[in-house]
Amino acid sequence: MTSRLDLVALSLLWTEGDSRRPARHASPAERAAADVGAPDPRTLLGLDKVLEALAVPDAKDRAASLRRRAAQALETAAARGIGLVARGEAGYPDLLGRIYDPPPVLWTRGSLDSCSHAVAIVGSRTATPHGLEIGFRLGLGLARAGFTVVSGLARGIDAAAHRGALKAGGATIAVLGCGVDVVYPPEHAALAAEVAAGGALASEFAPGVPPHGWHFPRRNRIISGLALGVVIVEAANRSGSLITAGCAADQGRSVMAVPGGVLSGRNRGAHKLLRDGAAVVEEAKDVVEQLLADWRERLAASPPRPGSDILGARGNVADPRGPAPPPFLDPILRAMLPGEPYRLEDLASATGLGSAALMARLTRLEVDGWVVRVEGGQFVRPGRTC
Repeated sequence: MTSRLDLVALSLLWTEGDSRRPARHASPAERAAADVGAPDPRTLLGLDKVLEALAVPDAKDRAASLRRRAAQALETAAARGIGLVARGEAGYPDLLGRIYDPPPVLWTRGSLDSCSHAVAIVGSRTATPHGLEIGFRLGLGLARAGFTVVSGLARGIDAAAHRGALKAGGATIAVLGCGVDVVYPPEHAALAAEVAAGGALASEFAPGVPPHGWHFPRRNRIISGLALGVVIVEAANRSGSLITAGCAADQGRSVMAVPGGVLSGRNRGAHKLLRDGAAVVEEAKDVVEQLLADWRERLAASPPRPGSDILGARGNVADPRGPAPPPFLDPILRAMLPGEPYRLEDLASATGLGSAALMARLTRLEVDGWVVRVEGGQFVRPGRTC
């Protein structure tokens, strides 16, 4: 397994110089470096082999320089209280690790623990008041449903989605086009602090790296890579949000869009996505239903092996036997608001499950930490994202 120092060095290599393009259009050498097809997803080519594959002149000197700078970046991060998770480590987001070009490392402020069940919401930086309200309500509703909201901390829709998730007391993750210690845009300093406290700021760019225009298309594949699906709000024809939607489609994630007015032209990109097959979304419930439909379609098309993960769990959603489905699809969790106590009869009525099936599933959810049994034999779903 490649060392953490070499992974940081590889990250510096990919985020500098002539890599000014969305990473989903990476070169063959970059694809080789990701080594996605290997049986062990932690396996990466070492830094020296990558430089050799790229035919870099004076490769040994270049490798030594990158390692020195990687060590300096790690020291800077430690001094500034910035976290790091490298590909192959336990805290590295599972979904992100499945894209063909996952970042070798993620620098963080806050915690990525909540990102296993996330939805991305992105859209126009110059959003209308109507679009801002939609972005806010989607963030609010999805957070209340137990999802983590992923976006890019940009002006407009991104900020509205983060604020909606925070208003709901949920988790949200902002993927930045600069170091996590550099706030961009600067007027979002307070919002960035709230996001870090209620989720995480994350970036593949090392501490201190300023924002550049080419960083943002590149970071978009991380926004979609962290999420089960992407919702586009108010995207014009040349919107950067369409890059995120393209990355999501490439990564096999659900692509959804909110329809809008046709006179201003600010919804043409979103409408093109809808014509190309994106799902129509008007509220958070539509997102959950689309994710459920897409999961069932994948399951029917390619029944997975027992014990597989969120993108292919075996078993019927209402069947307490066999491996559990993705938690966000569980009918009990979908019927429960975080922090509210529920009686057995309430849950039976809401889910349609018989008493035996209901108790079997509640027991499993309790063991896994998704529900807690409280006084009076009632059950509570903690304020944990699922």
